[in-house]
Parts: sequence; structure tokens; C-alpha cells
Amino acid sequence: MNFIRFRSDSLCVENISALRLAKKYKTPFYCYSLAQLKNNFLRFNNIFKNIKPIICFSVKSNSNLTLLRELRKIGSGADVVSIGELLKAIKVGINSKKIVFSGVGKTEEEISKAVKKKILLINVESESEAILINKVSKKLSKKTSIGIRLNPNISGNTHKKISTGSKNEKFGLLYGDCINLCKKIQKMKNLKLEGLSVHIGSQITNIKPFKNMLSTLDKLIKRIKIDFKFIDLGGGMGISYSNKEKKLNLKKYSKLVEKFMKNKNAKIIFEPGRVIVGNAGLLISKILYIKKSADKKFIILDAGMNDLMRPALYNAKHQIMPLKKTSKRLAGNIEFVGPICESSDKFYNQKGFVKVKEGDYVGLTHVGAYGMSLSSNYNIRPTAAEVMVTGSNHKLIRKRQSLENLLKN
Repeated sequence: MNFIRFRSDSLCVENISALRLAKKYKTPFYCYSLAQLKNNFLRFNNIFKNIKPIICFSVKSNSNLTLLRELRKIGSGADVVSIGELLKAIKVGINSKKIVFSGVGKTEEEISKAVKKKILLINVESESEAILINKVSKKLSKKTSIGIRLNPNISGNTHKKISTGSKNEKFGLLYGDCINLCKKIQKMKNLKLEGLSVHIGSQITNIKPFKNMLSTLDKLIKRIKIDFKFIDLGGGMGISYSNKEKKLNLKKYSKLVEKFMKNKNAKIIFEPGRVIVGNAGLLISKILYIKKSADKKFIILDAGMNDLMRPALYNAKHQIMPLKKTSKRLAGNIEFVGPICESSDKFYNQKGFVKVKEGDYVGLTHVGAYGMSLSSNYNIRPTAAEVMVTGSNHKLIRKRQSLENLLKN
């Protein structure tokens, strides 16, 4: 079900028109549908119900405290990659036994905090890291549960900047190195090797890479003969950013995982982010100027690449919707751009668009994941506000940063 949609000629977030929100809050701002967020999580959980996974929401995709708190209420854990994300997960009350800590460059401070909090797993990505966790655990008189991350040398066939599973990427350990480190870890007295982890990339819409990934994991488990308590399959499940794009068939994926799990006693962990929150977010922006050039019209928004980095970083395309539809059209090449002094500060290029004028508002869709979390203060611009809609109600869940705050340093 889509909770951000047109009703007649008005773009609505649940029961509220986006135009009403645009007149209430200073643009640009992020707006989330709580119903969409919950629907996505519960649907994901239901699709995989036969294996009863631990679902650890990827905090890096969206770290808003209200959003994390709402996910915790419906059973979510957390996948974290920094001490900040770990502390946010703990702050909203997520059970420490539902938190996994991933990442190739954990500091001693981060490891110490994770050990003290007795989280479910610290996923190890190098031998040096395993040695450091053992050292820290010994110092704290703890025995720490860890997972080991395999790099299966499998491409997710996605954008090269969000690919993590091939041998030339920095993530995890290659097959032979993984086996060797497992043997060494078993001799480290302050570590408990309980998990096997893998994550091959993001925004994967083809089932084949996941099938290959499961096959490689199966071979490794049979060869290494360790009775892992947890198998962490990561995330990476792709969504459709427009009607023309396909999304991953989660039901097919669930059948593959069920088959993989036969004769295994382990508990599956998933680390979904985008598939939970991606389509739950809208970035509402005001049209500052419409500028004609030789062969196109530039629609200049007050939202820039500092607010939504994905198009500049990944060449990502987010559909842009008028908040109020009309039958009249703007002809020719239309390019939506931001105010930042960079040529890469552009959002979408298309033939024609609904007729809009300076001062009108538009919404950039599917920005719930890696929208606000990738934002910055580039050009000394305040970070945007965040708003949550629940039915016919809306509330500010993060204030727009003030210029006074920005000018302090």
C-alpha cells in the first residue's frame, strides 16, 4: 500500500495534503509517513515469517530518533556502524541483544562501548580487529560474542559505489582468509564466534546475486564445520524509485532462504534499511526560479545536494511530483536543480512537466533512506527539518538547524 499518493489533484501524505504541510513548515523539509514505515516493516516480517528472523534496521539509512523509536515498538533491532548509531539505538530503547555492529574501521572506543553494552554481535572484518576485540574484552573481563564477515566475491550488479561483495572491495574476508581466521578466533579466550555475516551491496533488484551468496555461504559452513548460532544475511534489498523500475521479489528471496536454512540450527539476521524506510519519505521543496537556457528550462529549487546527496553521489533519480496537479504542461527539456555552487547539484532531467511557476512547491519521492542521513552543511546551509505524519496529524520530529548554531564555529 502506498501512503504517499495523489488524491484527486493533491499529493497527500496519509490524510494530509503536502501543500498544507509546505505552508506550515519552512522548506526544504523531510516528511515521513508513519503508516508507510510500519506497513513496510510488518510486510517484510510477514514475508519471512517462516524463518522468524531477527530484523535489525540499518540505522545508517535513517537515524531519526522518533523513527527508530517507532520501529523499536513493532519489534525492530538495529544494525549500527558507529558509536553514534549505537548510542542512538540504545537511547530509543532497542534491546542490546537485537543490535549488531558492522564496519571495517571500528575504533577501540567503539569496540569498548559495544562490549560493555553486551550487544548481540560485533561483526569482525579483519584479523587485526578480532585481536583488538579480544584484547579489549580481556581488559574488561568479558567474553564477547562476535560474527565474522565473509566477502563472497559476488557482485550485486548495482552501482559501483554501493557494491560491497566483490574481492576488490574493503569489506569482509575472502573465503580462504575467513576460514583461517575462524580457526584463530577459536583460540582467543575472550571471544565467542557465534555468527557468520555477509552483505553484498545495496539496491539489489535481481534475485541471482542473493542465490549465489547463499550458495557460497552453504559451502563455507559445510567446509568449516562450525555450528554458527546466527547467520547474518545483511540487507541490500532494492526498491523501485519509479514505476519503470523493478524491485526485488522478496517472496522469491524468502523461499531461497527457507531452502538454505534446512538442516541448520542458526537464527537468521537481516539488516534492511531502504526497503523499510525508502518510500516512506518525501522531500518538500519550493521553486525559487524558472530559468530558460538555449535548449532547456532549469527549475531551481531551494533544496540542494546538501539536503539530498544521492543524485550527485550515485546518479540516483528521485521522481519529482507537483504538490498540485493541473492539466497544463511545460514543454521541452526540464531540469530540476538546486542552489549549490556545484554542477553536480541536480536532481532530475525529463521531457516536459506539469505546469508550475516560481513560488510553487514540489516533492521529491522515495527519500526516506539515505536522504537526511547523508545531508550536510555544505555552503553553510542549515540541515532541513523532519516531520512525521500519522493519519490526519503531523508533528515536527527534528527542528531545522539554525544559522546561529552554524555560525558558532
